[in-house]
Amino acid sequence: MPVALPWPDTPMARVEALALVETLNADLLSHDSATLTLDRWCADHRLADPGAKVVAQRVRGQDKPATAEVRAALRVDTATPVAYRSVRLRCGAHVLSEADNWYVPARLTPDMNTALETSDIAFGRAVQALHFSRHTLAATLLWSPLPAGWEMTGIPGPPRGPTPLAIPHHLLEHRAVLATPDGAPFSLVVEDYTAAILDFPAPAG
Repeated sequence: MPVALPWPDTPMARVEALALVETLNADLLSHDSATLTLDRWCADHRLADPGAKVVAQRVRGQDKPATAEVRAALRVDTATPVAYRSVRLRCGAHVLSEADNWYVPARLTPDMNTALETSDIAFGRAVQALHFSRHTLAATLLWSPLPAGWEMTGIPGPPRGPTPLAIPHHLLEHRAVLATPDGAPFSLVVEDYTAAILDFPAPAG
């Protein structure tokens, strides 16, 4: 895929960038699978070859034991094993999300547990057969390209000379619980969505 040029630092580009981040945020909030939502985002914005799917790149060699807060969200006591998985969700060459995931192996099937332990399959794809629902605990916009109060003071003009828009690495964070149809929570995820969601040319205009 061709490399996207940096977004220009113009008032219009700032408005467009914010609209896109808010669009992804709304899509994530209205669908149960972040993986499938990113599949659609990847295809719609041509971030990879046609037909490409989001894959999970495991981050190995680290562990984050389940805290009391995590166990409370999963409704398990200290005697119940809770597994941890850290992944980067990648579409082609673009890492769209970095996620921490704590899950309860006893609430998954043996095949699901094997897939999660031995492969880089995305969590949402691995447990899709559970017909789970996603319950968002928090959705936080980590970056806004528009200054606070812009609607009253106006959007600043572009800097002198052509300058790319400075986009931080993390744009959006979601914290959510996945639950089976009977309401049993089996996963707590904390997902940070990256600047790579904007790795395509700024809209013309």
